[in-house]
Amino acid sequence: MILLQHSIFGVLRYVAFKNSQNVKDKFCQSSLNHLKGGIMSEYKFYLVEKRPPIAWVYLNRPEKKNAMNPPAWKEPLPIFEDLDKDKDIRVVIISGKGPCFTAGIDLIEMSAELSELSDPHQKGGVKWRLIKKIYPLQDTMSCIERCRKPVIAAIHGYCIGAGLDMATACDIRVCSADAQFCLKEAAVGFVADVGVLQRIPHIVGQGIARELAYTAKMIDARRAKEILLVNEIFPDYDALIKGAEALALQIADNPPLAVQASKDVLNYGIGKTIDDGLKYVAAISSNIIPSNDLMEAVTAFALKRKPNFTGE
Repeated sequence: MILLQHSIFGVLRYVAFKNSQNVKDKFCQSSLNHLKGGIMSEYKFYLVEKRPPIAWVYLNRPEKKNAMNPPAWKEPLPIFEDLDKDKDIRVVIISGKGPCFTAGIDLIEMSAELSELSDPHQKGGVKWRLIKKIYPLQDTMSCIERCRKPVIAAIHGYCIGAGLDMATACDIRVCSADAQFCLKEAAVGFVADVGVLQRIPHIVGQGIARELAYTAKMIDARRAKEILLVNEIFPDYDALIKGAEALALQIADNPPLAVQASKDVLNYGIGKTIDDGLKYVAAISSNIIPSNDLMEAVTAFALKRKPNFTGE
């Protein structure tokens, strides 16, 4: 039922945007410049460009406002598995081509994947099969959170529904001044079911999370920063991409073992007691030190030079 209701919202979003004309990607000139000299992999929905130490993952269906069709839900798992294993990549940035991050789910194309939704009887067996299809949709977002590399969401324009699920699975969110966010599901009588309700309270707090969920109102970039949903606002798309890259390079300058272990510890601590977290971080710390990076940090300090960290 949850996914059926989620789909109702999806079609409302889709219908709102399906009559739009093909959009020339005028917002992405700076990202096109990034494609020069990088290793590019083009999936059906995503465009992945590796320019070590950063990997750029673009939602790449601009003519449909990056509405998330079946490939959008299936491709993140192999993408983030690859990025997790790639030692040359230290930070990932997710952004959207065209006029927005994403307008959410594309129900028209997703309906073939969820044939149970059209069953007129909706008996227990149908729902039992349906729930097994919800879990992979949740994994679309969870694989971002599980990736050991820090992931930055660079958001412009609409970030609605599944877009907010994806953004909250990232470590850090930054946006342009035109960004708009919405946890819209309650307005059409259902509950979001692929991760935003589990993650957003840890970002903005329970009170704000409940306000967003219960009112289903759109918030702008200014309000998003006030409630700590985003860390920083940039004036336009080009500035957003440059700002996200600068932040990623700051992160990448640090020893990757320490950064990735910090992410692991922070993720583990959600829902745990302080004592549980302290025991876990003690175990992690004892497992990553000493390291070549630690010795390099000491040596570079003594020689007054910039360290060259290798992740070993």
